[in-house]
Amino acid sequence: MSESSFQDDVLNELGDDRLQEIAGLLGSDAAGAQELVGSSVAELSGELRQAAAEPASADEVRAAVDEVTSAEPPLQGVASFGGLAAGGLMAGVLGKLARPAANAIARRAGIPAATVTRAVDILVPVVLAVLTKRAATKKAGGAAAGGLGDLLGGPGK
Repeated sequence: MSESSFQDDVLNELGDDRLQEIAGLLGSDAAGAQELVGSSVAELSGELRQAAAEPASADEVRAAVDEVTSAEPPLQGVASFGGLAAGGLMAGVLGKLARPAANAIARRAGIPAATVTRAVDILVPVVLAVLTKRAATKKAGGAAAGGLGDLLGGPGK
């Protein structure tokens, strides 16, 4: 199995319908929506890594990662429910990071924060589903998901 990027996995999980929904929010085309999704995924990943490195939030992030990596295989279409009720600790962590991530993206892109926040709100359950699926894939392959860096891919802290 080739190692796809976290961003690619999120785009695949997102699907064309929700990508078009984000494009509609932005008043953009699919390429513009993909660019925002890429920025959002990178920002959320960075915020998550930063939260894991800070003493005040490290325990919460570690517990959330442990919950994701020890969970049963994900329900198919978990992201399509649009809610985070079944997301547990990681949903809470991502929910806390969504607004700061959206504000940072909005500043960089020159897009109204409310618009970016709505787009990021669409992405959070998708990111949660991808994290859960990545953990389940590693577990099924006999490898322990070693932590946040393994789930997000790329250089970790």
